[in-house]
Amino acid sequence: MILTKGIRKSFGTLEVLKGIDLHIAKQEIVSIVGASGAGKSTLLHIIGTLDRADQGSLFIDGTEVNKLNDKALADFRNKNIGFVFQFHHLLPEFTALENICIPAYIGGRPKEEAMKHALELLDYLNLTDRKDHKPSELSGGEQQRVAVARALINRPAVVLADEPSGNLDSKSAQELHQLFFRLRDEFQQTFVIVTHNPELAAMSDRTITIKDGNIR
Repeated sequence: MILTKGIRKSFGTLEVLKGIDLHIAKQEIVSIVGASGAGKSTLLHIIGTLDRADQGSLFIDGTEVNKLNDKALADFRNKNIGFVFQFHHLLPEFTALENICIPAYIGGRPKEEAMKHALELLDYLNLTDRKDHKPSELSGGEQQRVAVARALINRPAVVLADEPSGNLDSKSAQELHQLFFRLRDEFQQTFVIVTHNPELAAMSDRTITIKDGNIR
């Protein structure tokens, strides 16, 4: 599903990633752990095509994405990669349903089809009665579940999560972690998760530790 070869990334004179080789299989939940500044989020952003490596290759679902031009890369990202961040980044002026639909609209899907799928996701996540609520009217856990639904709307090859439970209370965090495993088991979803949460890391199929820009 995901293959990186010799990924290197520097910011100025600081070399953050020093040649990352990584393979992640379909339907695998992998946690990336390590101290702050170790390069975890940088690697996740490169895998998510939000940033480009200085050197190395990245393959996602058989496509060598680092060879795509900017427009092709944006289209690939929209169709194949879902994102869940620590802060949900929901647009405050839109309802839960509208927020979920946005990536589908960007991808050119018909409005009726996008709305139908978004409503199915809301039902799956027990949020149907919150579909017309704006983010300010939702709890933290509900906001993050809406963000998960938004990440899933285009049926991506992989979902990337950066500290997804870092802003949640322990109960909501545990529910979110369990949701990831339900999605893996029921929808064959692949997850790559950067986390400082030891419980989530321990639950994962595999834990990768990054130290000083290398996998340990």
